[in-house]
Amino acid sequence: MNKPAQDLLLTVDLLRHGEPEGGERYRGSLDDPLSASGWQQMERTLASLPVAERGWQRIITSPLRRCADFAGVLGQRLQPAAEVVVEPGLREMGFGAWEGRTTAEILAQDGQALRQFWRDPLHHTPPQGEPMEPFQQRIQGVWQSWLQDYPQQHLLVVTHGGVVRVLISLVLALPLEHLSRIVVPYANLTRLRVDRCDDQLMPRLVFHRVGY
Repeated sequence: MNKPAQDLLLTVDLLRHGEPEGGERYRGSLDDPLSASGWQQMERTLASLPVAERGWQRIITSPLRRCADFAGVLGQRLQPAAEVVVEPGLREMGFGAWEGRTTAEILAQDGQALRQFWRDPLHHTPPQGEPMEPFQQRIQGVWQSWLQDYPQQHLLVVTHGGVVRVLISLVLALPLEHLSRIVVPYANLTRLRVDRCDDQLMPRLVFHRVGY
């Protein structure tokens, strides 16, 4: 019996940014830089990855400083240096009126809305925030461009927790209603892989872990 022909099409490592200055809060489009602890978290996560697993040809980053600052430094440090591409579509979901506020502050002032968002982010958008469907469509468009533009490459993508959740949901065909069930800590590293099996694309989740 003939086995189907299978070829590796793309490997994508998703690195969530570390802790920003000001600690944990809903940031969305706010552009706080990384704290010293946040830099250390990201360094330790990448250091936990075996050298043989770090063959990135390109680094792609969100334009926000908590991602782009680290990506720029890392790109220069790698030997040979890796091209760093700033991708506006990788910015975090907009949280509207919740931006800049901690979970405790929102629970105290708008607890029911926050709990509804956690249970079902598809149908419960933060006040003045970005709805989930347009957010997913934005990320899906970026994902499709990688498949077209970077065949047989290994990418490192420095981005945000919401973006990582959406990409995992696309690969695993998870409903958007359940997006909050995916936990993405600071400096978490996720590997996605896409194989071509005959004429079908087979996206897979390889691992999802914190390295520090």
